[in-house]
Amino acid sequence: MRLLFVHERIGALGGAEVNILVTAQALLRRGHTLGLAHGGSAACNELEWREAFPYRIALDESVGTGGMILALAQFKPDVVYLHKFSDPDVLNILAGCSIPVIRVVHDHDLYCMRSYKYHYLSRRICKRAASLYCVFPCGASVARGRKGGFPLRWVSYFAKRREIAANKRFHRMVVASDYMRDELLHNGFAPGKIEIHAPVPRPIEFVEAPSFSRRNLIVYSGQIIRGKGVDVLLESLAKVKSPFECIILGDGNQRADCERLCTRLGLDDRLQFTGFVPQAKVAEYYRDASLAVMSSVWPEPFGAAGLEAMRCGLPVVAFDAGAIREWLADGVSGFLAPWMDRNAFAARIDTLLQDKALARRLGERGRELAAERFSFDAYINGLEGLFARAAARDEAAPAEVAAAIS
Repeated sequence: MRLLFVHERIGALGGAEVNILVTAQALLRRGHTLGLAHGGSAACNELEWREAFPYRIALDESVGTGGMILALAQFKPDVVYLHKFSDPDVLNILAGCSIPVIRVVHDHDLYCMRSYKYHYLSRRICKRAASLYCVFPCGASVARGRKGGFPLRWVSYFAKRREIAANKRFHRMVVASDYMRDELLHNGFAPGKIEIHAPVPRPIEFVEAPSFSRRNLIVYSGQIIRGKGVDVLLESLAKVKSPFECIILGDGNQRADCERLCTRLGLDDRLQFTGFVPQAKVAEYYRDASLAVMSSVWPEPFGAAGLEAMRCGLPVVAFDAGAIREWLADGVSGFLAPWMDRNAFAARIDTLLQDKALARRLGERGRELAAERFSFDAYINGLEGLFARAAARDEAAPAEVAAAIS
């Protein structure tokens, strides 16, 4: 099958990019022909992307919508697999073309003008659908600038409504969790067009359990941006009573702030920022760890980084935000701390560092649950089935999807 991926960038950056790459590599191994229509470069791990996508075309400002039209004409895809892309002209071309388009909703930027579904100052999670409330009193029309220069940018509510309307015309919407399915339903998407395919991490390349050594190593893997709560993690770690080391794997626009906070909290001798680490190397850091942490304070659409740690046999401590509870069973495979409760988060870490037998049990049970519920092969099989139905113009949703939405 010929599958044209469409995404806002080429190269690794966050969870969406990790999912795109490992999915493409698996589909390539199964004999599918892949293409990529993309925006700018993420400047990380771009070589692997070029190997996964033999056909590529840039959709930059100089090309405009002509690039998307050219990609459809040249590549002749059976299915378009759309990821993050908000250009209205490109969306309208895809919505109006005769090729089935399957859209993956990785996060909240489709229906949230702020894109992260919480209030910038209070971080309180928003539970509303897109509406004029987003303009006033939320004030989401004014957002942080992303391309340098002036620090603020204007976000049009009516443009967001048009973007939502264009997405409602696509063949299927793919989400990672019940939480995200409910968000789409709340925003008026047709239940029969929504399918859940959790973005399972690629198979782990080693099988031995983590060491749970006296080093008491804690691992965080993810972007260092405000929604991921790394600053809240640091404030929680400052309350941990047990000796520990912590490694922060990742990078992002809040890294400098977090490094300064780390110094102010007196954590410099116990904490290391590594910068960007290729996904294939992340699991190596889990070998000598005692637990993984997931400090997201925005409503996580899924939280695949935490699931990956669990698949490596580590217990996970996370805030109860968004869909995390759909894969992290409190007291079974790790601990859920109440949202933004730094004392509770620190206490859960202390419990695991002080009771290594418990940490091992939770880690092993987590590994078993991840294998039972989140098989990588089953994930790819599910996507292949979705693509085949779309290419055959089969409008019927699978039985399990129909049951879930009835």
